Amino acid sequence: MEHIGIDVHKKESQLCILTDACDVIERRIRTERARFAAVLGDRPPARVLLEASTESEWVAGCLEQLGHTVVVADPNYAPMYGPRSRRVKTDRRDARALAEACRLGAYRPAHRTSPAHRQLRAELAVRDALVTTRTRYISLIGAVLRRDGLRIGSGSASGFLRRLDAMVLPPPLAATVAPLRALLAPLNEQIAAAEARLAAGVDADPVMRRLDTVPGVGPVTAATFVATLDTVARFAGPHPVAAYLGLIPSEWSSGERQQRGAITKVGHRRARRVLVQAAWSLLRTRSPDAAALRAWAQQLAARRGKQIAAVALARRIAGILYALWRDGTVYEPTRRREPRRASRKAA
Repeated sequence: MEHIGIDVHKKESQLCILTDACDVIERRIRTERARFAAVLGDRPPARVLLEASTESEWVAGCLEQLGHTVVVADPNYAPMYGPRSRRVKTDRRDARALAEACRLGAYRPAHRTSPAHRQLRAELAVRDALVTTRTRYISLIGAVLRRDGLRIGSGSASGFLRRLDAMVLPPPLAATVAPLRALLAPLNEQIAAAEARLAAGVDADPVMRRLDTVPGVGPVTAATFVATLDTVARFAGPHPVAAYLGLIPSEWSSGERQQRGAITKVGHRRARRVLVQAAWSLLRTRSPDAAALRAWAQQLAARRGKQIAAVALARRIAGILYALWRDGTVYEPTRRREPRRASRKAA
């Protein structure tokens, strides 16, 4: 079987083909479906290796339709580029290294997200962009008004326009903020429509509907968690999930020295952010369903501070969401886990 390495880029990609006769064929083609079909469509079934990237999934699907076996590899796996010199990096060398890694099996496959969850990630990314844009507009309007000694009352972002319309602004100042004010109304409509679509998707999905029962967790958090993990069987327990989301402490340890720092912040940034937001929401709520988790976080906050307690609570929420997904259950506020030390003594 032939082994092919492809260094995929936005406009052009570099191919390296290792044939059964030990020949090396190198080509540079445009990153288009038609060009992949023209170059690789008539070749015998081969094993293809390419890095995980923005374009990797559609390229992999295109090559699989041509009859090839495709492996999307983790680009952070250093042995995959073992033969490559660190002082000279070119697309041609990268493609050759990928082809050699494909032939030797020196790669670590990356998880390929299902099409449904890729679509859900795209919808969440669009909503996130809309919310970020609205936040920037609101902050800028507030800053412009403060220059003239005016302040807008605090409240939700969706109600910002009502609070702005209730103020009597000088004509020059009103004309200054008018362009941003005109953009906020359609932004609010698009954000509301995006959140309505997400809420409908959560109601239609039994997994996300169960995760939505956790205090502080709403449709956006439940959808983000499911779309990020894709499948619960990938993880052996809640600790690998927390590590995957970058919610575990970083560590520099050697010999007798052990030093831990802030969380690693690796993995999906949006999922980590919404979990921390869920933790802050849970800390502020007075719902009796959140009493146990809130009391635990408040005890930690008294010793370590609110910021650390919020991150620790986000890590615990991630573990709860994982357990509910794995076990097919709903959140039970009265259920408490037996302390680890007590269970060890009993054993």
